[in-house]
Amino acid sequence: MSTDAARVERSAVDDGRALASSGAGASAVAEAGADSGADARKRPVLRLPRLPRLPRLFTAGSRAERATTAAAAVVLIAIVLIAIFADVLAPFDPTLQALDQRRTGPSPEHWLGTDALGRDLLSRLIVGTRATLVGSVTAVAISAVVGVALGLVAGYFGRRVESALMAVTEVLQAFPGFLLAILVVAVTGPSLQNAAIAVGIAGIPAYIRVVRGSVLTVRTHDYVFAAVGMGAGRLRVIFRYVLPNVVAPIVVLTTLSLGTAVLTVAGLSFLGLGAQPPTPEWGVMVREGRDYLADLPYLTIFPGLAIILLVVSLNLLGDSLELTLNKKRSPR
Repeated sequence: MSTDAARVERSAVDDGRALASSGAGASAVAEAGADSGADARKRPVLRLPRLPRLPRLFTAGSRAERATTAAAAVVLIAIVLIAIFADVLAPFDPTLQALDQRRTGPSPEHWLGTDALGRDLLSRLIVGTRATLVGSVTAVAISAVVGVALGLVAGYFGRRVESALMAVTEVLQAFPGFLLAILVVAVTGPSLQNAAIAVGIAGIPAYIRVVRGSVLTVRTHDYVFAAVGMGAGRLRVIFRYVLPNVVAPIVVLTTLSLGTAVLTVAGLSFLGLGAQPPTPEWGVMVREGRDYLADLPYLTIFPGLAIILLVVSLNLLGDSLELTLNKKRSPR
């Protein structure tokens, strides 16, 4: 995640420079001045950089890149739909044991076979999609909410507040994200909920650095000084003029962070620190199948492929989104 954060942070700085030279500052100054006139009917509107619409994600890059992005989007949408309708799609109860049918390979009745306890592997894979996605999305949500808030505070207020927050951030980043998550779970106890919280805490520093770097650029623009001069409060300046200009790098980082969160949550479950049996979760399924890797490799291959598909799809969409944003703000 640190590599993704560094790349997004550099991109955010370039975005801020492009915004400064695009004339948005002049529009914002005019709006700040218009706010002081109570009788003004038509006020200039601050034109903030917008995120690209969904169709534009499939127009950036070469034809092969566009096709790859479209395929990744289809896979991701399919996985999300499977997670939503898992209870309807699963042909069997994912926790139902049938010892007389254990360790059977793929068949017309059990399309992906059964595990060592006779549980239908396809049903566990389908229902496990929900657990994996919920854990990963929860982790990224924690990282984004806390990291964005602290990044805004550090970047806007600066001085001692920034020094203190960045010192804590550097301490957290001194530990690899996966190791930090293991330490948190070791304290809180193994469960999917605690694993999601641990991964969320490990991802906070990346958001702090990206948002802080963007705010440091945005807060020097004329429209921010004009808003402050017109008497706007700090919260109004932050949420009205600063935050909208740092949304783009946050969205890109969130997309890339989801892939990392999926791997980390599944990895914690594989180590016995995340979801616990008999909960169907992809990391748990990989762990349960490792003892039969020589004789029944499908027990590990299918959940492993599901993890790979989800992570690759998220990373491809994140790269496409970043490419689209860079193309949109590049000078013509």
